[in-house]
Amino acid sequence: MTSARRPVLYVGGGVLKAGATEGLRRLAELTGIPVVTTLMALGAFPDSHRQHLGMPGMHGTVTAVYGLQRADLIVALGARFDDRVTGRLDTFAPDAAVVHADIDPAEIGKNRHADVPIVGDARHVIDELIAAVTTERAAHEPADLADWWNQLDDLRQRYPLGYEEPADGTLSPQYVIERLGKIAGPDAIYVAGVGQHQMWASQFISYEKPYTWLNSGGLGTMGYAVPAAMGAKVGQPDTVVWAVDGDGCFQMTNQELATCALEGIPVKIAVINNGNLGMVRQWQTLFYNERYSNTELGTHKHRIPDFVKLAEALGCVGLRCENAADVDKTIEAAMAINDAPVVIDFVVGKDAMVWPMVAAGTSNDEIMFARGVRPAFDEDEL
Repeated sequence: MTSARRPVLYVGGGVLKAGATEGLRRLAELTGIPVVTTLMALGAFPDSHRQHLGMPGMHGTVTAVYGLQRADLIVALGARFDDRVTGRLDTFAPDAAVVHADIDPAEIGKNRHADVPIVGDARHVIDELIAAVTTERAAHEPADLADWWNQLDDLRQRYPLGYEEPADGTLSPQYVIERLGKIAGPDAIYVAGVGQHQMWASQFISYEKPYTWLNSGGLGTMGYAVPAAMGAKVGQPDTVVWAVDGDGCFQMTNQELATCALEGIPVKIAVINNGNLGMVRQWQTLFYNERYSNTELGTHKHRIPDFVKLAEALGCVGLRCENAADVDKTIEAAMAINDAPVVIDFVVGKDAMVWPMVAAGTSNDEIMFARGVRPAFDEDEL
């Protein structure tokens, strides 16, 4: 770790399960190595930390994706090299030596050969790495990472996460989620279902503390958000819990709102209602020549169901927001209600997409920053 010139700490959900976040921060700051946190590890390392490059993978930041891709050393901690992170496996991080630490021996070398395999609890592994790095640094000067950081900082400046306002004047889903994160703050617990809203929640809410993000990850469980939020609220009754759900996911488990009302579980639910199965629509737009099939849900045009009336029928408070000017006051109204579950129907545009994107089956080198737009990298970055 002390001799690599382009190292990256690749952090997965195992670090959270091991309660190893304090050790991770010590290791990162001791070494000065860039950190990427997977979808399951959000909050394990503060999003605002200088060394954090963001989330890697299919919808990760350009900097995180290319940081892994150009690394000469990857230290994987509680991560499994899944296909959403690696892209086309045979093109992933071609120049990187891999240190892979995981508590499950079946994960070691399953997808990517581990040059240094370590089977163990992430907390103990990190403590031993800190001791080893400390000893090594006492004997040898560490590698200079200035060039590596200059390159990463340049990418971070050129390709930050962002979004365009919808041309048709509809409400931007990214704006809704961004404002929700700002207003509810880093102490709230956020839960998401599966789809576009899941990715936007991972991108546009800042996770500064561990255990503030709940997600089904690779299980891809539509309908996860409402019951998971219920569990979080029962477990942490004094903490604000927001479920960020889609209109498709929400219809799979919204009947549990009755349980919330009857049992006094005042969760708050933001339904990102674009009238479609948004991620499927995105793929049909990009890869199937806009041949839309079985993605329109009717929650826009016909309001079937009407989420406000549904919430009220199930004993909850129902609110609706359809324009940007009302977003903050609607969220604040929900934040002020602590004795009943609240559902906000955010009626957003149907054509917003999740960017960046590495299309399924392609290399991380082919990441798209926007539709049809790939980052303009210098030759020495390719």
